[in-house]
Amino acid sequence: VRTFLNEKLPKDISSKVKEHKRLGKEDTIRWQKILNEQGWLALHWPKEHGGTGWSPIQKHIFEEECAEYGAPGVLPFGVNMVAPVIIKFGSEEQKQTYLPRILSGEDWWCQGYSEPGSGSDLASLQCRATSDGDDYIINGTKLWTTGAHQSNKMFCLVRTDPNAAKKQEGISFILIDDFQAEGIKVDPIITLAGDHEVNQVFFDDVRVPKKNRVGAENNGWTVAKYLL
Repeated sequence: VRTFLNEKLPKDISSKVKEHKRLGKEDTIRWQKILNEQGWLALHWPKEHGGTGWSPIQKHIFEEECAEYGAPGVLPFGVNMVAPVIIKFGSEEQKQTYLPRILSGEDWWCQGYSEPGSGSDLASLQCRATSDGDDYIINGTKLWTTGAHQSNKMFCLVRTDPNAAKKQEGISFILIDDFQAEGIKVDPIITLAGDHEVNQVFFDDVRVPKKNRVGAENNGWTVAKYLL
Protein backbone atom coordinates (compact mmCIF):
# COMPACT_ATOMS: atom_id res chain seq x y z
CA VAL A 1 0.00 0.00 0.00
CA ARG A 2 2.82 2.41 0.83
CA THR A 3 4.53 1.70 -2.48
CA PHE A 4 1.29 2.37 -4.34
CA LEU A 5 0.65 5.63 -2.48
CA ASN A 6 4.22 6.83 -3.02
CA GLU A 7 3.99 6.18 -6.74
CA LYS A 8 0.37 6.96 -7.58
CA LEU A 9 -1.10 9.48 -5.13
CA PRO A 10 -0.98 12.93 -6.82
CA LYS A 11 0.96 15.37 -4.67
CA ASP A 12 -1.45 18.25 -5.34
CA ILE A 13 -4.36 16.15 -4.05
CA SER A 14 -2.56 14.98 -0.91
CA SER A 15 -1.49 18.58 -0.19
CA LYS A 16 -5.12 19.72 -0.28
CA VAL A 17 -6.14 16.91 2.08
CA LYS A 18 -3.34 17.64 4.56
CA GLU A 19 -4.12 21.37 4.47
CA HIS A 20 -7.86 20.66 4.99
CA LYS A 21 -8.82 22.27 1.69
CA ARG A 22 -11.96 21.27 -0.22
CA LEU A 23 -11.35 18.93 -3.14
CA GLY A 24 -12.98 19.69 -6.47
CA LYS A 25 -15.01 17.14 -8.38
CA GLU A 26 -12.13 16.68 -10.82
CA ASP A 27 -9.76 15.84 -7.93
CA THR A 28 -12.13 13.16 -6.65
CA ILE A 29 -12.66 11.64 -10.09
CA ARG A 30 -8.92 11.59 -10.79
CA TRP A 31 -8.13 9.76 -7.55
CA GLN A 32 -10.99 7.30 -7.90
CA LYS A 33 -9.82 6.43 -11.43
CA ILE A 34 -6.33 5.71 -10.06
CA LEU A 35 -7.80 3.46 -7.37
CA ASN A 36 -9.99 1.70 -9.91
CA GLU A 37 -7.03 1.00 -12.21
CA GLN A 38 -5.32 -0.62 -9.21
CA GLY A 39 -8.48 -2.59 -8.38
CA TRP A 40 -8.70 -0.89 -4.98
CA LEU A 41 -11.68 1.44 -5.36
CA ALA A 42 -14.47 -0.80 -4.06
CA LEU A 43 -13.01 -2.10 -0.80
CA HIS A 44 -16.27 -3.58 0.44
CA TRP A 45 -17.57 -5.14 -2.79
CA PRO A 46 -17.31 -8.85 -3.54
CA LYS A 47 -14.56 -9.71 -6.02
CA GLU A 48 -17.03 -11.00 -8.59
CA HIS A 49 -18.41 -7.47 -8.98
CA GLY A 50 -15.03 -5.75 -9.19
CA GLY A 51 -14.33 -5.32 -5.49
CA THR A 52 -11.22 -6.22 -3.52
CA GLY A 53 -12.66 -9.06 -1.46
CA TRP A 54 -10.38 -7.86 1.34
CA SER A 55 -10.67 -8.93 4.96
CA PRO A 56 -11.49 -6.32 7.65
CA ILE A 57 -7.79 -6.20 8.61
CA GLN A 58 -6.73 -5.56 5.02
CA LYS A 59 -9.29 -2.75 4.72
CA HIS A 60 -8.04 -1.25 7.98
CA ILE A 61 -4.42 -1.33 6.82
CA PHE A 62 -5.34 0.37 3.54
CA GLU A 63 -7.43 3.09 5.21
CA GLU A 64 -4.80 3.73 7.88
CA GLU A 65 -2.05 4.20 5.29
CA CYS A 66 -4.28 6.40 3.13
CA ALA A 67 -4.91 8.67 6.12
CA GLU A 68 -1.18 8.84 6.86
CA TYR A 69 -0.34 9.81 3.27
CA GLY A 70 -3.16 12.34 2.85
CA ALA A 71 -5.20 10.33 0.37
CA PRO A 72 -8.82 11.52 0.10
CA GLY A 73 -11.72 9.29 1.01
CA VAL A 74 -13.87 7.83 -1.72
CA LEU A 75 -17.04 9.81 -2.47
CA PRO A 76 -19.59 7.52 -0.80
CA PHE A 77 -22.82 7.89 -2.76
CA GLY A 78 -21.92 5.56 -5.63
CA VAL A 79 -19.28 3.15 -4.33
CA ASN A 80 -20.28 2.83 -0.68
CA MET A 81 -24.02 3.52 -0.68
CA VAL A 82 -26.03 2.66 -3.79
CA ALA A 83 -23.67 -0.02 -5.15
CA PRO A 84 -24.02 -2.38 -2.15
CA VAL A 85 -27.81 -1.94 -2.41
CA ILE A 86 -27.74 -2.91 -6.08
CA ILE A 87 -25.52 -5.91 -5.29
CA LYS A 88 -27.90 -7.04 -2.51
CA PHE A 89 -31.34 -6.24 -3.94
CA GLY A 90 -30.86 -5.32 -7.60
CA SER A 91 -31.71 -7.31 -10.71
CA GLU A 92 -28.97 -8.82 -12.84
CA GLU A 93 -29.65 -6.13 -15.45
CA GLN A 94 -29.20 -3.40 -12.83
CA LYS A 95 -25.91 -4.93 -11.66
CA GLN A 96 -24.58 -5.16 -15.21
CA THR A 97 -25.71 -1.62 -16.01
CA TYR A 98 -24.73 0.40 -12.97
CA LEU A 99 -21.80 -1.26 -11.18
CA PRO A 100 -19.21 -0.91 -13.99
CA ARG A 101 -20.15 2.74 -14.46
CA ILE A 102 -19.73 3.42 -10.73
CA LEU A 103 -16.25 1.91 -10.84
CA SER A 104 -15.26 3.84 -13.97
CA GLY A 105 -16.52 7.16 -12.63
CA GLU A 106 -18.93 7.63 -15.53
CA ASP A 107 -21.84 8.11 -13.15
CA TRP A 108 -21.99 10.60 -10.28
CA TRP A 109 -24.74 9.74 -7.78
CA CYS A 110 -26.67 11.74 -5.22
CA GLN A 111 -29.13 10.62 -2.53
CA GLY A 112 -32.83 11.54 -2.46
CA TYR A 113 -33.92 10.74 1.09
CA SER A 114 -34.68 13.84 3.19
CA GLU A 115 -37.61 16.16 2.47
CA PRO A 116 -39.01 19.28 4.13
CA GLY A 117 -40.47 17.91 7.37
CA SER A 118 -39.07 14.42 6.69
CA GLY A 119 -35.51 14.33 7.93
CA SER A 120 -35.19 12.45 11.22
CA ASP A 121 -38.72 11.10 10.60
CA LEU A 122 -37.79 9.81 7.16
CA ALA A 123 -40.74 7.42 6.93
CA SER A 124 -43.08 10.43 6.72
CA LEU A 125 -41.74 11.33 3.26
CA GLN A 126 -44.32 12.49 0.70
CA CYS A 127 -42.49 12.53 -2.65
CA ARG A 128 -45.00 10.55 -4.70
CA ALA A 129 -44.45 7.98 -7.46
CA THR A 130 -47.74 7.25 -9.22
CA SER A 131 -48.03 4.13 -11.37
CA ASP A 132 -48.54 4.76 -15.09
CA GLY A 133 -48.14 1.57 -17.12
CA ASP A 134 -44.47 0.60 -17.17
CA ASP A 135 -43.45 3.89 -15.55
CA TYR A 136 -43.76 5.90 -12.38
CA ILE A 137 -44.64 9.59 -12.48
CA ILE A 138 -42.76 11.39 -9.71
CA ASN A 139 -43.88 14.60 -8.01
CA GLY A 140 -42.46 16.19 -4.88
CA THR A 141 -39.21 17.49 -3.50
CA LYS A 142 -36.00 16.37 -1.79
CA LEU A 143 -33.92 18.51 0.56
CA TRP A 144 -30.24 18.77 1.62
CA THR A 145 -29.26 16.80 -1.48
CA THR A 146 -25.47 16.76 -1.42
CA GLY A 147 -23.87 17.13 -4.84
CA ALA A 148 -27.15 17.18 -6.79
CA HIS A 149 -25.86 20.08 -8.91
CA GLN A 150 -22.96 17.89 -10.08
CA SER A 151 -24.78 14.56 -10.40
CA ASN A 152 -26.23 12.71 -13.36
CA LYS A 153 -28.06 10.05 -11.30
CA MET A 154 -30.01 9.81 -8.04
CA PHE A 155 -31.16 6.96 -5.82
CA CYS A 156 -34.42 8.01 -4.29
CA LEU A 157 -37.12 7.02 -1.82
CA VAL A 158 -40.65 7.63 -3.07
CA ARG A 159 -44.13 6.91 -1.76
CA THR A 160 -45.85 4.35 -3.97
CA ASP A 161 -48.75 3.54 -1.61
CA PRO A 162 -50.13 6.58 0.24
CA ASN A 163 -52.81 4.41 1.87
CA ALA A 164 -50.49 1.87 3.51
CA ALA A 165 -51.45 0.99 7.10
CA LYS A 166 -47.92 1.84 8.26
CA LYS A 167 -46.10 4.70 6.56
CA GLN A 168 -42.94 2.56 6.26
CA GLU A 169 -44.84 0.03 4.13
CA GLY A 170 -45.72 2.38 1.27
CA ILE A 171 -42.22 3.40 0.17
CA SER A 172 -40.16 2.22 -2.81
CA PHE A 173 -36.48 2.65 -3.72
CA ILE A 174 -35.85 3.79 -7.28
CA LEU A 175 -32.93 4.85 -9.47
CA ILE A 176 -33.33 8.04 -11.50
CA ASP A 177 -31.14 7.55 -14.56
CA ASP A 178 -31.37 10.96 -16.18
CA PHE A 179 -30.99 13.59 -13.51
CA GLN A 180 -31.09 16.34 -16.12
CA ALA A 181 -34.49 15.17 -17.41
CA GLU A 182 -37.38 17.55 -18.02
CA GLY A 183 -39.28 18.22 -14.82
CA ILE A 184 -36.25 18.04 -12.50
CA LYS A 185 -35.15 21.34 -10.98
CA VAL A 186 -32.13 21.74 -8.68
CA ASP A 187 -32.00 24.83 -6.45
CA PRO A 188 -28.75 25.57 -4.59
CA ILE A 189 -28.64 25.96 -0.82
CA ILE A 190 -25.70 28.16 0.22
CA THR A 191 -24.40 27.31 3.69
CA LEU A 192 -23.33 29.80 6.36
CA ALA A 193 -19.74 29.14 5.26
CA GLY A 194 -20.63 30.33 1.77
CA ASP A 195 -20.31 26.87 0.23
CA HIS A 196 -22.60 25.30 -2.36
CA GLU A 197 -22.66 21.64 -1.44
CA VAL A 198 -26.33 20.89 -0.74
CA ASN A 199 -29.48 21.55 -2.75
CA GLN A 200 -33.25 21.25 -2.90
CA VAL A 201 -34.51 19.12 -5.80
CA PHE A 202 -38.02 19.43 -7.27
CA PHE A 203 -39.81 16.80 -9.36
CA ASP A 204 -42.66 17.84 -11.63
CA ASP A 205 -44.21 14.87 -13.51
CA VAL A 206 -40.86 13.15 -13.94
CA ARG A 207 -41.22 9.79 -15.71
CA VAL A 208 -39.04 6.90 -14.48
CA PRO A 209 -39.28 3.29 -15.75
CA LYS A 210 -40.46 0.76 -13.18
CA LYS A 211 -37.48 -1.43 -14.12
CA ASN A 212 -35.42 1.15 -12.21
CA ARG A 213 -37.03 0.15 -8.92
CA VAL A 214 -34.65 -1.77 -6.64
CA GLY A 215 -36.43 -4.49 -4.73
CA ALA A 216 -40.17 -5.03 -4.57
CA GLU A 217 -42.69 -2.20 -4.74
CA ASN A 218 -43.48 -0.83 -1.28
CA ASN A 219 -40.44 -2.64 0.17
CA GLY A 220 -38.17 0.40 -0.10
CA TRP A 221 -37.93 0.89 3.67
CA THR A 222 -36.06 -2.40 3.97
CA VAL A 223 -33.70 -1.33 1.16
CA ALA A 224 -33.24 2.12 2.69
CA LYS A 225 -32.30 0.70 6.10
CA TYR A 226 -29.77 -1.64 4.48
CA LEU A 227 -28.13 1.33 2.76
CA LEU A 228 -27.94 3.32 5.99
